[in-house]
Formats: sequence, structure tokens, C-alpha cells
Amino acid sequence: MEITDIRIRKVDPAHNQKMKAVASITFDDMFVVHDIKIIEGSRGLFVDMPSRRAPNGEYKDIAHPINSETRLRIQAVILEAYKQS
Repeated sequence: MEITDIRIRKVDPAHNQKMKAVASITFDDMFVVHDIKIIEGSRGLFVDMPSRRAPNGEYKDIAHPINSETRLRIQAVILEAYKQS
């Protein structure tokens, strides 16, 4: 599976100090995941997958990598695209 497109939309810092941008990533020119958040945490930038609030108030990812290797790969390419934007 190839990452064929990454789109970065920076967020106005006046609206949100920690969230820096929102990304969309396309796989094989056929499948896209929107609303991936780029967050500034205490240990630097990280990627937060799209999530929805459950009735009990917890947030659950609605799209996410199955293993940590894929998560790290996706995070790396998204953060690189963010730094170049």
C-alpha cells in the first residue's frame, strides 16, 4: 500500500494553541482518511487519528493503523509534509 497524497491544512493559532494542522492522507489513489490532527505535545509534534466521542464521553479512533510500524510510518510522512508546508 502506497501513500499517494498528503494534504495539510494549518490551523489558526488564535483558535487552538496545541493543534497545529489537520491532515488528509490518500492510499493508492483510492482511499482517503481525513481529519488527522497534528498536535504540539510536551514531547513535540505527534499525529492524532480521527476520533468520535462515545456516549460515555470517551474518544474512540474511527480510523487507525493496526500496528505500531504503520502508525510510525504514517506519522513520519505527515509530520514531514507539515514541516514542508
